[in-house]
Amino acid sequence: MQNQYSNGNHDINNQPGDQMSGPVQDKGHNAGTRYYVLGIVTGILTMLAVALGAFGVVRFYRSALPFGGGSADPGMAAGQTTSITDKSVEQKLAVLEDTIGKYFWKDVEETTLEDGLYKGLLDALDDPYSVYYTSEERIALQQQTEGMYYGIGAYIQDGDAGYVQISRVIKNTPAEESGLMQGDYIYKVNDEDMQGKDKTYVVSKIKGEEHTYVKMTVIRENAPEPIDIDVERRKIESPTVEYEMYDNGMAYIQITEFDMVTTGQFESAYEQVKAEGMRGLIIDLRSNPGGNLSTVCDISRMLLPKGMIVYTEDKYGKREEYTCNGENQIQVPLVVLTNGYSASASEILAGAVKDYGIGKLVGTTTFGKGIVQKVIDLSDGSAIKLTVSSYFTPNGNNIHGIGIEPDVEIPFDAELYKNGTDNQLEKAKEVLAEMMR
Repeated sequence: MQNQYSNGNHDINNQPGDQMSGPVQDKGHNAGTRYYVLGIVTGILTMLAVALGAFGVVRFYRSALPFGGGSADPGMAAGQTTSITDKSVEQKLAVLEDTIGKYFWKDVEETTLEDGLYKGLLDALDDPYSVYYTSEERIALQQQTEGMYYGIGAYIQDGDAGYVQISRVIKNTPAEESGLMQGDYIYKVNDEDMQGKDKTYVVSKIKGEEHTYVKMTVIRENAPEPIDIDVERRKIESPTVEYEMYDNGMAYIQITEFDMVTTGQFESAYEQVKAEGMRGLIIDLRSNPGGNLSTVCDISRMLLPKGMIVYTEDKYGKREEYTCNGENQIQVPLVVLTNGYSASASEILAGAVKDYGIGKLVGTTTFGKGIVQKVIDLSDGSAIKLTVSSYFTPNGNNIHGIGIEPDVEIPFDAELYKNGTDNQLEKAKEVLAEMMR
């Protein structure tokens, strides 16, 4: 299987960057943790990152195979190798490592230094979407890409008094079954006090092996004392699609990201609104950071006419096309909601809708991420994600750094939203109603 990301996030990667998201997980995850050793050796480690990082990555990379097989570098002749290290570089690395060991003000784990070196090599590319992942981070990335993980089924956010707070409980999950509630503060996890712990740390303590239990102690408004709740960890499918029917046959489907589970979720929602008499459709891609290229293409094939969905080109001029047979072209008026956080895979769908003229875009200009990432596994369980190509809309537009302008521009009004009115959604309804006439 070839894992490609056009996000972002989601990262196509999930961010307007890289999106690493999922229930009981910080939705603001970016494109990978950066390890830097602070203090007087910062400059030394920067050089060490580039040099020793190259040595390690090349060593692993030569024995690894990219997803889908094939040469790691289509521009490299068989048997040809490149390296930025030589004997003098290796000698200098040994001196620098010895210097750190003697003079740095505290002990540093060797694995921490090594991971930081590899991350530094990718940082040197000056590309926020090219990232080194440790084996643990690689597993987390795979779970995010699939939209599946082992946890309890709840979202968390920063709360008061140094404790994170449950912001949402997903239906039909262990979190709901156990009695956890929106607004609960996570006081302890397995009797460990969570005060001052960030969301990532709390999530790491809550997640675990399937069919094991985690003891959560929560503080609930109006409860006289903390409540202990045992919650089973199970395989959770991240909800990435929601739908609703409005008056006059107007349907609404929101896609929050393009994970592997999203295709089935969208198809189910789409079939449901059609069964309920859909006469017009709003697809909400606002703040959708992107996700899997294959997923957005599969969803596009449920909507677009026959022709190109998107095509990519790498630095060698190799072109790859993703097409639609047009057998399922949408037959009702369509509006797509976008904003400045609609990125990558979201822009592939929005760009195709606009190029084919089968719907109208409403909102604000999209993020402008017109590049694709590829994840390459290394032999020790770690991985690198590299930007490998640019993508183009059906009309040949590369939107990187530009974005896609809406047909009907309307900025988001935060004050109205606080009072219960989503002005962009209301405008989309107006535009769709006119199209339906």
